[in-house]
Amino acid sequence: MHHSPERHDDASSPAHDPYVRVRGAREHNLRGVDVDIPRDALTVFTGVSGSGKSSLAFGTLYAEAQRRYFESVAPYARRLIHQIGAPKVDSVTGLPPAVSLEQRRSSPGSRSSVGTVTLLSNSLRMLYSRAGTYPPGAERLDSDAFSPNTAAGACPSCHGLGRIHRTSEELLVPDPALSIRQGAIAAWPGAWQGKNLRDILEALGHDVDRPWRELPAEDRAWILFTEEQPVVTVHPVREAERIQRPYQGTYMSAHRYVMRTFADSKSATLRARAEKFLADSPCPACEGRRLRPEALAVTFAGRGIAELAALALTDLDGVLASAHAEGEAARVLAEDLRSRIGPVAELGLGYLSLDRTAPTLSAGELQRLRLATQLRSGLFGVVYVLDEPSAGLHPADTEALLGVLDRLKAAGNTVFVVEHHLDVVRHADWLVDVGPRAGEHGGRVLYSGPPRELAGVPESATARHLFGAGGALPHERAVRKASGEVRLSGVDRHNLRKVDAEFPLGVFTAVTGVSGSGKSTLVGQVLAREVGSRLAEPDFPVRRLVEVDQKPIGRTPRSNLATYTGLFDVVRRLFTAAPESKARGWKAGRFSFNVAGGRCETCQGEGFVSVELLFLPSTYAPCPECGGARYNAETLEVRYAGLNIAEVLGLTVESAAGFFAEVPAAARSLRALEEIGLGYLRLGQPATELSGGEAQRIKLATELQRLRRDHTLYVLDEPTTGLHPADVRVLLRQLHGLVDAGHSVVVVEHDMEVVAGADWVLDLGPGGGTEGGRIVAEGTPVEVARTPGSRTAPYLARALGGGVAVAG
Repeated sequence: MHHSPERHDDASSPAHDPYVRVRGAREHNLRGVDVDIPRDALTVFTGVSGSGKSSLAFGTLYAEAQRRYFESVAPYARRLIHQIGAPKVDSVTGLPPAVSLEQRRSSPGSRSSVGTVTLLSNSLRMLYSRAGTYPPGAERLDSDAFSPNTAAGACPSCHGLGRIHRTSEELLVPDPALSIRQGAIAAWPGAWQGKNLRDILEALGHDVDRPWRELPAEDRAWILFTEEQPVVTVHPVREAERIQRPYQGTYMSAHRYVMRTFADSKSATLRARAEKFLADSPCPACEGRRLRPEALAVTFAGRGIAELAALALTDLDGVLASAHAEGEAARVLAEDLRSRIGPVAELGLGYLSLDRTAPTLSAGELQRLRLATQLRSGLFGVVYVLDEPSAGLHPADTEALLGVLDRLKAAGNTVFVVEHHLDVVRHADWLVDVGPRAGEHGGRVLYSGPPRELAGVPESATARHLFGAGGALPHERAVRKASGEVRLSGVDRHNLRKVDAEFPLGVFTAVTGVSGSGKSTLVGQVLAREVGSRLAEPDFPVRRLVEVDQKPIGRTPRSNLATYTGLFDVVRRLFTAAPESKARGWKAGRFSFNVAGGRCETCQGEGFVSVELLFLPSTYAPCPECGGARYNAETLEVRYAGLNIAEVLGLTVESAAGFFAEVPAAARSLRALEEIGLGYLRLGQPATELSGGEAQRIKLATELQRLRRDHTLYVLDEPTTGLHPADVRVLLRQLHGLVDAGHSVVVVEHDMEVVAGADWVLDLGPGGGTEGGRIVAEGTPVEVARTPGSRTAPYLARALGGGVAVAG
């Protein structure tokens, strides 16, 4: 049967129309947007944070492509489309199917790794299964037997996790000078339950008044570790005021109590307490390698699969290149693996190893891994929609990213990118600039066309930064003098090898370096831990530590801006005080959407119902009962200043600031959010809809509203991610304000404008992974910009403007 490649009979997809045409887009804050975007080109969507660019790229274009895909897949999907709802748009024509790569994602579990995200693990397992060297007489294993996530492959003693939790006498009894009666066994529960166990031990004939260290070793071991649970009759000491009868008591060793609490307790607090008495150590059976002995015995190029999975991808590629593959299968499989490693290394991620778990990756790293996987899949004729692919990229790595985007385009695809990085914006074939400002003051397409002509659009904030001064950052500010420092010596973690670093206090410090050079390890893990552990020392200058990362402020629609900042408590009090609430005798709980009573029970106050799709991630659709209001009809009858609680949650931060101007507790928190450039967010906006950058700025605003006098160290990981250059200014004003108020700020940052305005710079490198982990340069921005051998120096020199010669 013959199919002609182009169907001209279907008016909705004319194959000759070179444009995707959007008419009347009204998603979120878009105001009936009409825009034409060329196919087979690289189009960048720009605009300040909250302007509506993501609503156009993801909310409209990607959502519409996804909806059409559902329609073509199966009749059952039509029902889902009805539930999920089509994007609010009159029409979109000329749109090919889409692949989306965004940073807002459900975060992967600890069993997912670089190897599973890129599918490289499948190829490596295949290589071992078909072409590995087996011990004499061993039978061939299926590729499943090489996966720690299958029953066939997982080490039976740690279930494939590679680590086990165990306790020890030192953990269970921190102070052996105490007697059991004085509470030597710290791991035991408190109150009557602990007293009960003590009485049982006494009834069993143990001396509970001798210091722990004087008890015989075998008694100590039994008390702590026995699996026996003897039952004895306990005769409590008679106390004058109450008569206590003898009772049957069951003994449980401290180890058993801790393990049971850790495994089964529903209470997070009890679980966390139990965890204090557990040491996390590599599983002794597989030595942390997660697999059964049969699989670990198979080698390729003389190494086991766990050993290869632990190598940086660039090193793994080297091993595969030099291995003399026995036979055709081995050669083909090794080649296939190398061709998949290629794009990952090209995107600057060659320093990652296959066994690196997904939760330890940044959003930018995960998105680029997915992008590398797409490059290999060889699709053509589709739309790729990317969310800030330059996030977390050093300027030196951005060039490789541009090459990858060009290759996707050259393969016959349409590439849509939401991006703030000016180098990516300049590289575009077509620009769609949305604005002019955020939220209600945005939502219009200011310009759609080739980048150079954007210069003629006076109200575009992007134009000001793309061509010309854009109000250059004040680098002329005198460098501040440090008031002290925190010294780290001999740091040995991940790829940091015996690093000594000094972080000055009372100034603004930027930590730079290419992806994987060790910045987040040094700042987020080592510096923050060191400072955290020394806060209690009387002569330590820092009194508080505030870490502001990009982890979501919540994983479900239940947490939102208002609940996180504490603003919601204030709002609920106001509603509880309203005359109608008092008349009905309602308490504050009535206005919470997290407890039964005032909430809509159909969606249990989420405002959304989860729609499960067989082979796709589940999606949220508005609740059919309350339409997303989250409350039941009676609760919505109560009004404060004319609005019901759902309407208050629907206000933007900016409108709410006017509405609550007379309520000091609410006004302070709203002012902090506005000053950091989040005026466009809605109070009830679910955490699932916030980007990593937005979550980070909400945390920062929450901190800023509690501003303390004590010397605080603020640690931020790439705070400019997701920010338009105009918003970066707003954020910097806040951060420099903190330093002027006597605090210390340390940022991990790739934006050279920010680095140029710092007082002190620590540059790590020179490369990523094993090539990195050293301090290449440190000093003022001007000094670092002149350091030869630093990959940051030339870019920093450019940001500082002329007059900085980099020493050859």
